Amino acid sequence: QANLIAPAVTGTMNVLKACSEAKVKRVVMVSSVAAVMTNPSWPEGKPMDEDCWSDVDYCRTTENWYYLSKTLAELQAFDYAKRSGLDVVTVCPSLVIGPLLQPTVNASSSVIVDFLKGDNEVKSKIRNFVDVRDVADALILVYETPEVSGRYICSSHARKVSDVIDLLKSMYPAYKFANK
Repeated sequence: QANLIAPAVTGTMNVLKACSEAKVKRVVMVSSVAAVMTNPSWPEGKPMDEDCWSDVDYCRTTENWYYLSKTLAELQAFDYAKRSGLDVVTVCPSLVIGPLLQPTVNASSSVIVDFLKGDNEVKSKIRNFVDVRDVADALILVYETPEVSGRYICSSHARKVSDVIDLLKSMYPAYKFANK
C-alpha cells in the first residue's frame, strides 16, 4: 500500500503542479485500465469504457493496491485539472507488451514470462494486451489533437493467454515452454 499509493498520487500531483508553474498547455498522463476495470457495480454485460472507474472502496477492501493507486492518481489529476485549468488527458493502456528499452524484464512483460515458465496456470484466461508502439502512437495523438479531452482506453482485442502462448511457440520453437 505505502509503496504504490503515496508515490503514485504524490508523484502525479508534483508533476501537475510543476506543469502549471511552467505554463504547460497540456499534460498527457499514462494511467492504466486498472483505473477502469475493477468495479463490481458496473452493469453486467455493459462494455466498460472511459466512463467506468474502478471502485476505490472495493480496491481498498480487496487490497488491490496497484489498481487503487492508478485510480486515485487519475482522479486526483482530473480534480487538479478542474481546479487549476490545466488541460489533462489520460491514456489508460491495458497490459503493455512489445520491445523493451532496458535489458531487464519490466512488470508487464513479467506477466508473460510467468505464463511461459508455468508460474501461473493459463487455462482459458483472457487478457487485453497492447503493443508499446501503439501506446506511444496514442500518446502522441492525444497530445497533438486539440479537441480531445478526458480519458482514452488504449487496448487491442481480448485474447486467450493460451492462444498467445501458442503463437509464441510457433515463433520460437526452440524455447522450452512450460507444460502447465
